[in-house]
Amino acid sequence: MKIIYFSQTGNTEKMANLILEGVQSEAKQAELVEVSAASLDDIKNEEILILGCSAYGSEELDESEMEPFVKSLEGNIQGKKVALFGSWGWGNGEWMTEWEKRMESYGAILISEGLTVQESPEGEDEERCIDFGKLIAK
Repeated sequence: MKIIYFSQTGNTEKMANLILEGVQSEAKQAELVEVSAASLDDIKNEEILILGCSAYGSEELDESEMEPFVKSLEGNIQGKKVALFGSWGWGNGEWMTEWEKRMESYGAILISEGLTVQESPEGEDEERCIDFGKLIAK
């Protein structure tokens, strides 16, 4: 299981680490990979792919690193289980809804609704991230 993410301010990275904690609490293994170091080879033998990116611009994925990686998934994730997460600072979460639709159009099987957190995960949001990891690991 890979957790591939893009984080500019550290909020999405913190979410990734909390999700990893949840996965590991279920006695499962996952590897954190920054999207800048990720390739299609990273997902070939994975049953579950966890992707994280915060909302940018007018609620879209980071254009410099995450968008090209996500685009490369088209035709390469048919039948794979996928979970999405990310942080946001404005808007209404439209970027996550669009990302979910896009992954389904690529043939991915979404494990659950995408997890979003406003700004940095604190308190209850930290628990939501850990619980998300537990859900994915089951």
